[in-house]
Amino acid sequence: MLSDLLAPDAVLPTLKVNSKKQAIQELAEKAAALAGLPEREIFETLLQRERLGSTGVGNGIAIPHGKLPKIGRLFGLFARLERPIDFDALDSEPVDLVFLLLAPEAAGADHLKALARVARVLRDPQTAAKLRATRDAAALHALLTQPAASNAA
Repeated sequence: MLSDLLAPDAVLPTLKVNSKKQAIQELAEKAAALAGLPEREIFETLLQRERLGSTGVGNGIAIPHGKLPKIGRLFGLFARLERPIDFDALDSEPVDLVFLLLAPEAAGADHLKALARVARVLRDPQTAAKLRATRDAAALHALLTQPAASNAA
């Protein structure tokens, strides 16, 4: 369940970008406004992480993430892209679902647990299909924050 990571206003239902760098820039700008942090710092942190290897995890999903010294808690931002873009994903497929995750520098295992939770939600084929089919921010937020199905291990 991602309700503790994702505020209702941290959902971008139809983000129009043409490149990975532009996507990261737009996400950094929105995250900066919502989290009250310097946009440049977020952008640089995300770009540094991408240089280590793409956060495009496959199936049209990317989870750009990074740790920031000034952020007080885990912070998530979801964007559904208007058009899929090349994200250097592991499976070389274009990406259209992006979940940005920012964590405090000292988050340690919480950061990894949150990443795993995000990946689990987005990798669910039914959830991904529903996310791709809706352009309504409130509906997207509801899909992302609904309790996991009881049969999920």
